[in-house]
Amino acid sequence: MRTDRKNLIAIVCVLGVMGMTGAAFAAVPLYRMFCQVTGFDGTVRRAQKAPDQVLDQTVLVRFDTNVRGLPMTFKAEQATQRVRIGETGLAYFDVTNTSDRPIQVRAGYNVVPEYTGPYFQKLQCFCFTDQTLAAGETRQFPMQYFIAPELATDRDARGAREITLSYTFYPSVDAPAA
Repeated sequence: MRTDRKNLIAIVCVLGVMGMTGAAFAAVPLYRMFCQVTGFDGTVRRAQKAPDQVLDQTVLVRFDTNVRGLPMTFKAEQATQRVRIGETGLAYFDVTNTSDRPIQVRAGYNVVPEYTGPYFQKLQCFCFTDQTLAAGETRQFPMQYFIAPELATDRDARGAREITLSYTFYPSVDAPAA
């Protein structure tokens, strides 16, 4: 009887460790999916269509561009855009590979203040997809977006008159080792 109980405890411990290990590996993709669905932590949502309602209130959108560990330049063609809430905006970003070999990159983004994340929605985006830039290549990437009209009625976000969209290019996870 004692041996059965010890075996049961050992099995439960092994299953617990396996479950915790699996949860650790699943945490990042699940968290990313949660943030993209809810707009939590300043994560921008992807929209299927622009809203039907355009308000008279405007928001100043700032574009911040960053590169993490890559031989490239990345900049917004316009540092800011003023858009009416509900209106579709279009921003262009220029990316140049300054190295003498192709690079594979991916862009991620975030918005601040964080509470505006659910309201900054993209219709078209170059983010989270691998891009291969040839040596010395310059490419222009468009991003189409809108500020959801619900921003104006959210009592926590009504004071938002400026939103900063921050993009960061980083080496693609699937990029071959240099």
